[in-house]
Amino acid sequence: MIRFLAWVRAILMSVVNTLARAAVLLLIVLGVLFVIGLARGDGLPGTMVVTMDLREALPDSAASPTSVFTPRRLTVMGLVLGLEAAGKDARVKGAVMQLGNGAISTAQAQEIAAAVRRFRDQGKFVIAQATAFRGSGLGDYLAASAADEIWIQPKADFSVSGAGGGSLFLRGLFDKIAAEPQIAKRAEYKSAADTFMETKMSDADREQQVRLLNTVYDGAVDQMATARKLNKAQVIAALEASPQFSEDARSHKLVDRLGYDDEARSAALRRAGEGARTVKLGDYAREISGGMRRANIALVVAAGEIRDGTDKGSLWSGATGIASDDLSAAIRQAAADKAIKAIVLRVDSPGGSVTASDQILHAVKAAQRAGKPVVVSMGSVAASGGYYIATSANRIVAAPATITGSIGVLTGKVSVGKSIEKLGVHAELVGVGKNTLMNTPFQPYTPEQWANLNRQADVIYQDFVGKVAAGRKLPVAQAEAVAKGRVWSGADARANGLVDLLGGFWTAAGEAARLGHVPAGEMVFRTYPARRGILASLAWLRDGMDAGLGSLARFESLMDLPAVEAVSGQMSRLPRGGVELRATHLPQP
Repeated sequence: MIRFLAWVRAILMSVVNTLARAAVLLLIVLGVLFVIGLARGDGLPGTMVVTMDLREALPDSAASPTSVFTPRRLTVMGLVLGLEAAGKDARVKGAVMQLGNGAISTAQAQEIAAAVRRFRDQGKFVIAQATAFRGSGLGDYLAASAADEIWIQPKADFSVSGAGGGSLFLRGLFDKIAAEPQIAKRAEYKSAADTFMETKMSDADREQQVRLLNTVYDGAVDQMATARKLNKAQVIAALEASPQFSEDARSHKLVDRLGYDDEARSAALRRAGEGARTVKLGDYAREISGGMRRANIALVVAAGEIRDGTDKGSLWSGATGIASDDLSAAIRQAAADKAIKAIVLRVDSPGGSVTASDQILHAVKAAQRAGKPVVVSMGSVAASGGYYIATSANRIVAAPATITGSIGVLTGKVSVGKSIEKLGVHAELVGVGKNTLMNTPFQPYTPEQWANLNRQADVIYQDFVGKVAAGRKLPVAQAEAVAKGRVWSGADARANGLVDLLGGFWTAAGEAARLGHVPAGEMVFRTYPARRGILASLAWLRDGMDAGLGSLARFESLMDLPAVEAVSGQMSRLPRGGVELRATHLPQP
């Protein structure tokens, strides 16, 4: 027995020693790689042109940094902060941005254009290049108009013409399959319910969409005219000639040069000077990250649909959307940092859960009570729950084309019990408790349950309006008048007291610096939630080592049937039985 135990002990010690040697070897390798990274500096060329590929849809902000292994994509905020750093770097002479696929919303374009103008104000040049300008939307061209030069391929499409949108209405389908939609909305402009309850656009929805699109169009055309040194009538006439060829767009002074992508890059490198090389903006930002200056302004990102709970995350998966526990913790973490003087809350969200939105708003108010001013910077959409979490902010800043407001609630369900019976399926339900099965999709609400649901909608709606009135310092009647579930452009939201200032991230940052008594030239940002423990260590090593951990391939959607995609998309937005603060029936100007 003693010999057996000695043998087992020897085996265990051998395993432990092997693991210890492997760990030490790994640490040595990582240390050597990191030292090499430090020795070579940031590894960037002495003269460079940063490049940005904006042809695919851009998320507003990166997901919460719960993983060091998730792919890094260029985001609107990454572009804004990256161009700011590049503008201050003497090695960076200019930038080339590729766009034209219709991926950029008008509000995103306004943010990008502002960042490009700041970059150019530092003495840099920007060339925008498009294979074509596809799609009728204004966003891509509005972003391009901020550049020094706009290039487009010969004989290419130039289809930019205006702002528009539309929606599918499913009521006719539900009637055919004997499905019963029961959706309560507060109030008449909360058009997300109309998708399920109506067969066509309501007068209220048409009114708000026409106003929204006209406001966005007028603002975008004004900005294009200023950027291109044309008058507004010239720009409108040029856009109304679309679809047209690139040669026609050049004759209308909408573009400067006809040329291909390689020719535009070559022109940029010649302009930058001898030995210049191109560097992707995302790669540039990663190489220069990790400065030693202590942050004084927190950047807290709220992007996506709002839901209850947490994205626990791991080394292998990142967060998606806004998890209320995580965002609230990030706000508290920023508020607890004594070096942080103010918080910029970046919101790009159509809303979601009532309770999750209220949890986040509570964290914002707590940060304010702790002496940290909170300034909200709105992205493309800050509607319903996305507006709710902003209501108490010291300042709210929106782009002129930001879709905001939608101060209202939505609740209900679609009952499909009779529908499945047509397929030979019968549901039998058993429950203990009067309303246990209230939200089942297999039977409609009883009259008493429907009254209960409407009472919930009334209570939540009045509470929402009250929070808007208190946060925006408006009489309740005035808050009610601009509520009713109506969406507004940022420009109209400002006119109605829902927004303080029009502008982009840097406008909000400037307000945060002023309220936090931080000199404008000394702003240093830290993104929250900050990585801790092993995540922080691995990210630090990744950013310090050449090549890092590499990038993972993107998965592309295989679903490319527009009708099926549109219907399934609408069905995925069905209310989930509880009262919600979601704005899902929105145009994308």
